[in-house]
Parts: sequence; structure tokens; C-alpha cells
Amino acid sequence: MVYQTIVGRSKKDLEIYNDKCTGYIGKHIVGTGEDAHLTTKVRFDLLRPHVSLISGKRGTGKSYIAGVFVEEVCNLEEKYRENIATVVIDTMGIFWSMKFPNEQQIQLVEDWKLKPQAMNNIKIFAPTSQLKEYEKSNIPIDEGISIAPYEFSAEDWLLAFNLERTSSIGISLEKNINQLIKSEEKFSIDDIISKIRDDNETSDDIKNAIKNMLTVAEQWGVFDENGSDISSMIKPGQITIIDLSRLRSSQAWSVRNLIVALISRKIYDIRVIARKEEEVSKITGEILKNKKPMIWLIIDEAHNFIPSDIETVSSEPLKIISKQGREPGVSLTVITQMPNKIHQDILSQTDIVISNRLTSRDDLEALHSVMQTYHSENLWKYINSLPRWPGAAVILDDNMEKVFTINIRPRISWHAGGTAIIA
Repeated sequence: MVYQTIVGRSKKDLEIYNDKCTGYIGKHIVGTGEDAHLTTKVRFDLLRPHVSLISGKRGTGKSYIAGVFVEEVCNLEEKYRENIATVVIDTMGIFWSMKFPNEQQIQLVEDWKLKPQAMNNIKIFAPTSQLKEYEKSNIPIDEGISIAPYEFSAEDWLLAFNLERTSSIGISLEKNINQLIKSEEKFSIDDIISKIRDDNETSDDIKNAIKNMLTVAEQWGVFDENGSDISSMIKPGQITIIDLSRLRSSQAWSVRNLIVALISRKIYDIRVIARKEEEVSKITGEILKNKKPMIWLIIDEAHNFIPSDIETVSSEPLKIISKQGREPGVSLTVITQMPNKIHQDILSQTDIVISNRLTSRDDLEALHSVMQTYHSENLWKYINSLPRWPGAAVILDDNMEKVFTINIRPRISWHAGGTAIIA
């Protein structure tokens, strides 16, 4: 009998399903230093929703690990794959390369008894106004994405631009957006600007400040009066990559947060309704038409979307998913090099942590906060015992109540996230 570990799988599910609907992510590391060696396989549970954290210092392979997970979802048996839709928020612009096989590490891949493979069920979205830029760079993008201003409340706009509700700008923006919302008609950024320009109770200085703020936001080309249909982007068996890598200025982060807020809300709403439909189907015995898949949301540079010190427009939707997403069938994976910058509400709900090497005491203490009382050993010991191998990581599994070391398997699709070099 071949023994293997299935991270995140309960004993009950292990008895019923064994290793079905799991992903092969690596092998155990046994021993330390020169005595370290690889042993049995480690797999990841994809049957049920999880809240997971991938962390590590810059350049240690966090996005690489996320890519391994996505590959395993792509290669699930069809009956399982068609019940999962994956959405990746790509802030670095590196996941597009999964459409190509990993020919650059072919010997390593073969050493692990794997084969290079392109992922065919991936669809990449980028802001509609940037599609021509991607086309000129020969980067494959399938469709554009845009968001409608009327999808957001006045409070959302204040959070997005970090405005105090009691400030002059905040008061004017909130009042005028609420009036536009009350009209129950669609509106654009230009409509907001026009509305504020006609407001006799707002000074010219405040009007100009708001106009400049909104004009800069509009120039990113993400806003459209109609906006994309988020639900149509989430399809059974599809990996949806939202490439936001070219929105990188301080102002652009406001736009990014709005996009993530909208996507998170839509994902949660879709699954809440779907879960009720599934229960009705069980009660009545009727076959469910247009069954909605469970959804796995993966967010890179997550500390920018759900920070520990301030509230952003995307904070609340992500908190809701972390606290309530398991029941309707939404998984959340946050990726960060600074786990201490992730909101405590996310850390407290995390049941699986995969961490590459960390050196910051604050970051290690943040991971310690995830560990429950069943495990009192010092996390420093595990981190320091990691061999200096690419892909060496520590796993904290709340389901198994264990901490162990693992070597992540090589990617079978192309990884575009390596550090640039001159040669």
C-alpha cells in the first residue's frame, strides 16, 4: 500500500472518498540539512471549500505554488472538474503563461515522473482598454473586463479612495452618488462628475478635487456604463484569470480594489442562490438545470485587498467569504509575502497554511496565530529546518492538526513569475 498525506481532508471524507478529488502538490521532506530527503506524496483536498494562506519571502515561490494548485484543478477527473470554477486575481501578470507547457524545466519535470502540459481550460481577462497593449506584446488575452460605476454604493467609493466620510470631499461625493443611485438609472463616471459640478452646495475647490480624482480613475479604462457580466465569466471547469498587472499606481489600487470587491460579492451571491437551489433539488427530487459550480477564489498580493490596518472596499466582501463561504461552497486562497499585513479575520478562518521561508518575526507570529492550541511547538523550528531547496515549504493543516515540511512539485505548465536577469 502506498501511503500519502491529503491536506485538508477530514477522516470521514478520507474513509468515503480516499484520494478522489485531490491534487498532487508535492512530497514530504524528512530529515534536516544534508540528511533531508523526499518520501511520500502530499495531496490537497479539492472536495470541500477551504480558506488557505500561501506565504513566504519575495521570490520564494508563492505564485508558483498557486500555479500548482490551479494545474491540479485543471487535471481533475471531469465529473469533479465540472463542479469547480476557479477565479484568480493576478496582480503580477504571470498566470497567462499556464497556457504553455513547462519546457524550460523539462528535466526536472521528468525527474518527478511528470510531463510538461499546457492548461487548456484557462481564460484570461484584462481591462478592456488595455487589450491592444497585450496584443502588441503577443500576450494571450481572451476577453476584456469592465465595471459599472452604479454597481457600487457611496460607501464603496469612499473606501476605494480612502476618503473620510466627514471630510468635505467625502460629504459631497456620498450625497451626489446617493442621489444618482436613488434615481435607479445607470450612470457613468462622467455622470458623477456632472452631478457634482451642478451641486450648488459644493465649493469649486472640492468640485475640482473630486473631478481630478474621478478623471484619473476613469483613465484606467476599467469603468463602463454597462460593465461586464461577472456571472458569465464563472463557468464549470474554467480557470478565469483576471489580469490586473497594468494597474499599478497608487490610484490604480483603488480601481483594483473596486474590481475585487465586485467579483467577490458576485461570487458569494452566485453560490448562496445556487446552494438553495441544490437543497430544493434534493427535497423535491427534481434534476437541477444549469447547476452552478462551487467557486475557488485565489488572490495574489492579498495584503492590498484585505489589509490588517485599514478597511478597503474589498475588505468586507472577502471577510464574508472567509467567514461564511464554506457553507455555500466558496473557497478562498490568499497569497502574500507579509502575512502580518493580512486582516486577522482572514487568519482566524484559515484552515490550511503553506509557507516558504520567512524571516520577519511579525510574519511568523501571524502564522502562529493560525496554529491552534493542539500544537504548541515553535514555528521557527519548522521554518529554520527547511532545506535550501526550491519549493521547500511548511504546511499547517488545521484539519489534520499537524505541521510538516514539504517540497512542492515542479510546475507542468510554464511559470512566468521568475525574477528577471540580464543574461
